[in-house]
Amino acid sequence: MSKGKEPDEGLSISFYWSWINSNRQPFENETLNVSENIRSLEGGVTVGKNMVSRSLLLVIPTLMSLAVVAGCSKGPTKAPEPPVVEVTTVIQKDVPVYREWIGTLDGMVNATIRAQVQGYLIKQNYREGDLVRRGQVLFEIDPRTFQAALEQAKGQLEAQQARWTTAKANLARVKPLAEQNAVSKKDLDDSIGAEHSARAAVLSAQASVDKAKLDLGFTKITSPLDGIAGLAKAQIGNLVGPGGMEELTTVSTVNPIKVNVQVSEQDYLRGGRDMKRIEQLNGELILADGSLYPQKGKFWFADRQVDVKTGTMRLVAIFPNQNNFLRPGQYGRIRVASFVRKDALLVPQRAVMEIQGKFMVAVVGTDNKAEIRPVKTGERVDDLWIILEGIKPGERVVVAGVQKVRSGMPVTPEAKPETPAETKLETKPEEKTQTPSKPAEPAKAEKR
Repeated sequence: MSKGKEPDEGLSISFYWSWINSNRQPFENETLNVSENIRSLEGGVTVGKNMVSRSLLLVIPTLMSLAVVAGCSKGPTKAPEPPVVEVTTVIQKDVPVYREWIGTLDGMVNATIRAQVQGYLIKQNYREGDLVRRGQVLFEIDPRTFQAALEQAKGQLEAQQARWTTAKANLARVKPLAEQNAVSKKDLDDSIGAEHSARAAVLSAQASVDKAKLDLGFTKITSPLDGIAGLAKAQIGNLVGPGGMEELTTVSTVNPIKVNVQVSEQDYLRGGRDMKRIEQLNGELILADGSLYPQKGKFWFADRQVDVKTGTMRLVAIFPNQNNFLRPGQYGRIRVASFVRKDALLVPQRAVMEIQGKFMVAVVGTDNKAEIRPVKTGERVDDLWIILEGIKPGERVVVAGVQKVRSGMPVTPEAKPETPAETKLETKPEEKTQTPSKPAEPAKAEKR
């Protein structure tokens, strides 16, 4: 069996592969020879097998040595660097805890304006959405029919008054004659009865006149109170009144304005034990666009019962509304400071991980090694979270890169810049104008 030149030590991998390829042909030729010997010789099976085995024994150690040389040429593996994480220091300060409820605004008084007499609407004397005064004429109904009825009633009254005058004159003549027995007792009684009947007819006719005057007055539909007049529900020419379109519009008193909120029975039981304290709490109103209403309100009353269908109770708060900026039907949130939590520990909300209902934070020690700790959370304050148990003041917690951290892992911490919520937890709105001009703060604290 022919062999090629053996390679020297220290040569490259490419040289070894070229050496193997250059010496592959002699091995193949010798293998063919072995196969011919196996076919031609009796009992040559053993000889052929031995020759093939010797060839493989020469090739396999060479390939293994090449793999060892290639592996050793890479050199030692460099250890990975610790991951970079963003950390912040645990804040400790007194924090007011707030409660919030969604409410609906409503007028203190909502008067439905209706037509009390039937007729055709001929005039609308107000602009929808304007402030109207008590006694101001809002609508007018065609008065001609009612004016004619009044004149008719007056004519009937005069006729009855004439009859009464005649009856009184007859009675005055009969009485002296009856005293002299010049007329019968029956004539006297008839005269007295006629006078009484005529007087009653006058009273009835006078009532008809009064009613006709009232009906005529009802053709001018006035506002019963000061407030904001709503959309007109009847148009000029409509037949209004009993038997027709009765409701014309609504006038609402909006200064002050009510805010109706529905609180759960549990919330009522927690705070309702001291209703006097609740009535003294000042509430803030956050409007639908997130702006804070500049004036504060107070709770006015609680409903007499809990709604059995929803399990909630209605509370009513009132807010001043001098410029009539707030209107019935608006939505808002009432925020009330229920208590102050002393020396509360706060961390950013994104530093808290929730895993299967448990809350965890990653704490970085003085040796820059991370530790995953379970914590007990409290209320949320802006973008921070109150931590009741599990951390200490001044410790550093990971706020960015938490997914890269494991317990005991070294990390490279980078300080997180402070946010306005961390430097100043509470900003009081200026009560200068009625119209809110800046966004409201998020809920100061919200029970989880």
